[in-house]
Amino acid sequence: MAARTPVLETFPALRAWQRKALVEYLRRRTEDFTAVATPGAGKTTFALRIAAELLGDGTVEAVTVVAPTEHLKNQWAEAAARVGIQLDAAFRNADVHSAADFHGAVVTYAQVGMAPQVHRRRTMTRRTLVILDEIHHAGDSRTWGDGVKSAFEPAVRRLMLTGTPFRSDDNPIPFVSYERGGDGLLRSRADSVYGYADALRDGVVRPVLFLAYSGETRWRTNAGEELAARLGEPMTQDLVAQAWRTALDPAGDWMPQVLRAADARLTVLRNAGMPDAGGLIIATDQQTARSYAKLVEQLTGEKAAVVLSDDQGASARIATFAASEQRWLVAVRMVSEGVDIPRLAVGVYATSASTPLYFAQAIGRFVRARRPGETASVFLPSVPHLLGLASEMETERDHVLGKPKEADGFDDDLLERAQRDDQASGELEKRFAALSATAELDQVIFDGASFGTAAQAGTPEEEEYLGLPGLLTADQVSLLLTKRQAEQLAAQRRRSAERAAQPAGAPAAAPPAPMSAAQRRVALRRQLNALVAARHHRTGQPHGKIHAELRRLCGGPPSAQATIEQLEERIATVQTL
Repeated sequence: MAARTPVLETFPALRAWQRKALVEYLRRRTEDFTAVATPGAGKTTFALRIAAELLGDGTVEAVTVVAPTEHLKNQWAEAAARVGIQLDAAFRNADVHSAADFHGAVVTYAQVGMAPQVHRRRTMTRRTLVILDEIHHAGDSRTWGDGVKSAFEPAVRRLMLTGTPFRSDDNPIPFVSYERGGDGLLRSRADSVYGYADALRDGVVRPVLFLAYSGETRWRTNAGEELAARLGEPMTQDLVAQAWRTALDPAGDWMPQVLRAADARLTVLRNAGMPDAGGLIIATDQQTARSYAKLVEQLTGEKAAVVLSDDQGASARIATFAASEQRWLVAVRMVSEGVDIPRLAVGVYATSASTPLYFAQAIGRFVRARRPGETASVFLPSVPHLLGLASEMETERDHVLGKPKEADGFDDDLLERAQRDDQASGELEKRFAALSATAELDQVIFDGASFGTAAQAGTPEEEEYLGLPGLLTADQVSLLLTKRQAEQLAAQRRRSAERAAQPAGAPAAAPPAPMSAAQRRVALRRQLNALVAARHHRTGQPHGKIHAELRRLCGGPPSAQATIEQLEERIATVQTL
């Protein structure tokens, strides 16, 4: 029996961006269409509506969805079935064709790369719409890219979807259009774009607060030399990597202190209107993931779910966690782009991966909004690369071909290492030994701005930020953080005035100790944020746009990782605007 044509009237109402993109798609009726939409915006619903339209008017007879992982195959098939489109998630290359009672199949990029001729024959047999989910994966290797291109060139229509339309390499993405810019470089071009900033404005996604933790770290090098560094301070990339690795060591104090803070934040959200809120710890490798799960149990008294990519039943465990009220999930690879666990609201970024692609995919797990006012909180090491990425959450990126590579630490090899076990030999392990690490809340990043002063873990100052209300709009988050910072500045001024007003006969107060570079940077960040807030109240411009304008005028990275000189220049500039 042939599959029935889906009924459009049964589809859920479309969001504004989905309606606009659908109208654009039906108006153009071109072979290729690329839609970029932030995680949580509803790319799946949009794509299935297009599939239903094309099946209904006879433009296509079959649908093939290509997804990055086996877990997402099942997720796509279930979503399609809910709107009357039957897709075979169990299709294997040896099957050659789907059964007649399916509209088509869901396959992975790996499947297509292994046997592109099978999928080419399927595509040529019936007029086919191909939906390429997270299309940037088709540039992961020559085999995948060439396979996708060969298999789906005969398709009547191709719909490319992605939430992260950029890569760190020059591998072109099949079926994506590139245009040459004024600098001579080729940039990917999307037919529909709905970024995080747009979705945040519309209330489609949650505001994300990044709580960055620094702290003192000590480790022993392969030469037996003991080194110490403060996480987040300017240093060479090698030292940053070693301090970062030391902080993430399950046997140290940094991770337990950060996990305790993250669990406290999760409790606040659960008590403030998100009773099923869940947390996700993203680990670098499987051994560390298991160690983090033990820490969670020791700290909270409740077991954490653990999902490892090569475990049988990993997809089932994700589904079980998504439908439960369990507090914590620890994962390495499985909980990545496209995986849908809407109740995730607190994250701990405990991985060494720092590519823009991986970071965006990871943060995308927490932004899906279910009802107005929900917020997300992500705890992360105070590492320059990560602080920059957190400050640029709203930045839209394109895939650029031919751009000179910079030594910025954004290496796709980090992503690859983060997605497999650490296979270091015993000899390599002897080269490095983490000795100790302590955690300290360094700053809170929101909307491109940095708020707060350093606060030791477990102190009332830290609790003020962990206890922020759980149900807030983006504007309310900005106002509240600005108010907290203003209160901190006022308290400091009061203490200074009290010291100055001491009686003449009173013992002279010791002169204030000169500020360290770290203290000076914190003070300048506070001053800059206060000036930006003042300009926001005068002009109505969002904080993020004012910070972006200052970066354009003065150059340099986001304020979370700017130098003292850069912060001083921005303070002088904003005073003249």
